Amino acid sequence: MAYVKHWADNPKLNKTELKKLKKDGLEILKDIDYYAENGFESIPQEDWDLFKWAGLYLQRPKEAGYFMMRIKVHSGILNYEQTMTLASICKEYGRGIFDITTRQAIQFHWLKIEQMPDIFKRLKAVSLTTSGACGDITRNIVGNPLAGIDPHELMDTEPIVREVHEYFHENVAFSNLPRKYKMSISANVNNAAHAEINCVSFTPATKEIDGKKVIGFHVLVGGGLSARPYLAKKLNIFVKPEKVKDVAIAITTIFRDYGYREKRHIARLKFLMADWGPEKFTEKLLEYTGPLPESGEDEIKEWNAGYFYGVHPQKQKGLNYLGVNVPVGRLQADEVFEIARISKKYGTGDVRTCNSQNLIIPNIRDDKVETLLKENIFERLTIHPQKFIAYSVSCTGIEFCNLALVETKERMRRVAEYLDKHVSVDVPIRMHMIGCPNSCGQRQIADIGIQGIKMRTKDRKMLDAFEIYVGGTLDHGGKFNEKLQGKIEQQYLEPVLKELIEYFKETKIAGESFFTYYKRVGIEVLQQRFTKIMEQVCVPAS
Repeated sequence: MAYVKHWADNPKLNKTELKKLKKDGLEILKDIDYYAENGFESIPQEDWDLFKWAGLYLQRPKEAGYFMMRIKVHSGILNYEQTMTLASICKEYGRGIFDITTRQAIQFHWLKIEQMPDIFKRLKAVSLTTSGACGDITRNIVGNPLAGIDPHELMDTEPIVREVHEYFHENVAFSNLPRKYKMSISANVNNAAHAEINCVSFTPATKEIDGKKVIGFHVLVGGGLSARPYLAKKLNIFVKPEKVKDVAIAITTIFRDYGYREKRHIARLKFLMADWGPEKFTEKLLEYTGPLPESGEDEIKEWNAGYFYGVHPQKQKGLNYLGVNVPVGRLQADEVFEIARISKKYGTGDVRTCNSQNLIIPNIRDDKVETLLKENIFERLTIHPQKFIAYSVSCTGIEFCNLALVETKERMRRVAEYLDKHVSVDVPIRMHMIGCPNSCGQRQIADIGIQGIKMRTKDRKMLDAFEIYVGGTLDHGGKFNEKLQGKIEQQYLEPVLKELIEYFKETKIAGESFFTYYKRVGIEVLQQRFTKIMEQVCVPAS
């Protein structure tokens, strides 16, 4: 579909926009066979960034020629053949490292350009794709990982997510957006898709129309994290299920044609929404869609943060799903093969990924649950994990990411295991660790956010250090966490967190969540205690 790039003559376009005018990001897909045949040295450096549209990033260091690959898994739903294919690619080419992201996608590392044609062929054979998993384009659509089996959904959104995904997939009319573009579609009443931090979210709602209660969606626009986080704002519209694709197209068109392209750091949809406001945005939207009903009854009850641990009944009588912990979202290929095997043996072979970086195994009959749980894999990937490792999330970190300042993935796991060994609390504490301000690990919505930084010592040496943030949530509209003043050298991170959580434990009310406690005592009280802990635990760097 042809469209006019009316921004093309803007003399203030940033360098990335000028490159995209010369070569659309999706065009890199046509070049990969040539580069694979001729080796990494044949790739012009100016094309390195275009590989994002193919779901590929050069991992650290870029010159070594190894790629990170991100595979889209819309709504997090994988069938048996897809899971087996992913595991085999991971083992054969990716050194066995299998990561689940905070957007339900799958990431591999250590891939070479020579391997890409075979990998793409194998993915295509099982209807998986990497196209648009990165870049200025519609990313993986986050959905309800329990779609179709969820007792707490208003409707099965998997067909809608698939329809929207298929429309935008490799669609050159929407492959040149001002910046990355993230969408979620869910009818789960526990906000499993993190609506408030997506560029566009469709959330469960009902409305009485012509005397009948109609199930549909409300729409939130303009959420996003990174260094300047925004919570999405609700539009005064009600969208019937059959209209979701049309509304998604209209909102994406607005972003494409009116989004900012002069400065990359303010190009996300959230900045356009912040300037326009929901009323102006809705007015423009209706120019594309025609009249839509005004909003109805919001059906989101509370936020479950994407956690589903344990054995739970599905809405299909006699069937159950298992919520399984994957520590900081990292698996080995052999574990994925085993997950696929047992999902097929005891269920239907399906596996589902969560934005909490965990897994769900669905469709287990009542009489098979007990035997299934005796499988050896549940010794590490348990359905009843210890408190801190259960609610720990981490980005990729400096191990592979060119933007990260510190190592995060293994460090978050070690921190959680330390806390599980030394502290016991009666409520979960969600901890998210990130290695840079881009916040792929979604630090802002955590009870305790941990952000890696570099810290200069008195003798001018640079050390890994961390900042602590407290009080994030997406419950009841959401609130981002607040920074506690003070920088923690890496060797003191565990004991400082231990003492902070011990203080929470000693001063909280029984059953009180961390966020409720934070609201009750206030940031000043926590800051005072944090400062005292730092003085007691940390020895200043020389």
